[in-house]
Amino acid sequence: MGNQEGAGKVLSLRLCVGSRDPMKIVKSAVVIAGEGIDGDRHRRTDGRRSDRQILLMDRETIDLFGLQEGDVRENITVEGLDFTKIMDGDRVSIGPDVILKITGDCEPCARMDELREGLRNSLEGQRGLLAYAEKGGLISLGDNISNLSA
Repeated sequence: MGNQEGAGKVLSLRLCVGSRDPMKIVKSAVVIAGEGIDGDRHRRTDGRRSDRQILLMDRETIDLFGLQEGDVRENITVEGLDFTKIMDGDRVSIGPDVILKITGDCEPCARMDELREGLRNSLEGQRGLLAYAEKGGLISLGDNISNLSA
């Protein structure tokens, strides 16, 4: 059975445990509705909505810029999902349960220039998609990811 039209796969999962700490690589993660990923420093447990809970990045852009998975500090690296067709407010499903609401592009920060001079400007509009955890559940490596709004 092949992927449905516009579907991709989860290639890697990472948790941000501290501002400058290395990302923790995991095989699966629990997404909590309204909060984010369990164990990630961007999870909000105070009831305040954050549109910056989860960062998705596509492998195609990582390869285009000669980067490694995790370099832009994404939580979820995917392959085969066309990010250019995903708009703010779109919803993506991951695995059988999780639904994320896309809240916008992630602005490249000065840390990108620490990887390579000029990378911050080069990545403008291509540093991945920020999302809000609309529906929680377990996500795992190899899960399908698709744009429900397509």
